[in-house]
Amino acid sequence: MRLHHSETASDGVREQLFTLGEIPGVLWTPVGAVGTRPLVLLGHGGGRHKKDPDLVTRARRLVTERGYAVVAVDVPGHGDRPVDEEYDRIATGNQARIAAGEEPAPLIAGFQALVARRTVPEWRAVLDAVQALGHVGAGPVGYWGVSLGCGLGVPFVADEPRVRAAVLGLGGASASASAAARITVPVEFWVQWDDERVPRAHGLALFDALASAEKALHAHPGGHGEIPVHEPDDTLRFFARHLG
Repeated sequence: MRLHHSETASDGVREQLFTLGEIPGVLWTPVGAVGTRPLVLLGHGGGRHKKDPDLVTRARRLVTERGYAVVAVDVPGHGDRPVDEEYDRIATGNQARIAAGEEPAPLIAGFQALVARRTVPEWRAVLDAVQALGHVGAGPVGYWGVSLGCGLGVPFVADEPRVRAAVLGLGGASASASAAARITVPVEFWVQWDDERVPRAHGLALFDALASAEKALHAHPGGHGEIPVHEPDDTLRFFARHLG
């Protein structure tokens, strides 16, 4: 893994920007960290990036309150990645179809399934590279991702045996049900009851499709982006139970 020269540390958190091939990412660890620790991969939402403010806040809490390592990367067509002409064409076409009155959920699900075929192997390579670092090591891995992070995260969690627990949500079963049926690790799943992008029934169907013996549904009133402020606290407790 090739690290950029920009590295900062503040309030006990070391932040390292890196590239792995064409993949730009960021790794957060405790300042002065030595040895193996749990690692959480954060998947950002659509139109966001690896250093989205909400993602950074979540990462810093996992580092300072749990001593974990946290990594996030830009998915294709986001952040510091170049514009992907194929993805951009499909996304633009989907937006036009939605504006014309077409149901958005199947379009979004189909697009996410396409992107996941690329991101799943990319994220596995990122785990390999980050866990080879002495201050991270091959400890237990968790995954957190909602919305786009859920659509890409479900097939990743299904295919990556190092992941021991996952927080998912704000996604539907249109393209992810078969992958969800292969997930057996503990899952915390979020549904916004009045989600204008993912119909409630689609989110509940994805939760139902998960094969996990331990799974919890967190359902709250409100739209797609109106996640309750206490959910990050629940996430910390969830990962503490399952990653140590």
